Amino acid sequence: MPQMAPLLWLYLYFFFLMSLILVLILNFYIKPFELMPSMLSTPKISQKIWKL
Repeated sequence: MPQMAPLLWLYLYFFFLMSLILVLILNFYIKPFELMPSMLSTPKISQKIWKL
């Protein structure tokens, strides 16, 4: 029935919209791991400087 096709696209649009909102909310609340400030302030001495 071709007259039902707009309803299918409407459902797909709402599904996409709800999925996008869910991903944006999860991205806002889930933060990546943060390094300790003491680890950021001290340079790593074990790294070698390579020269040719």
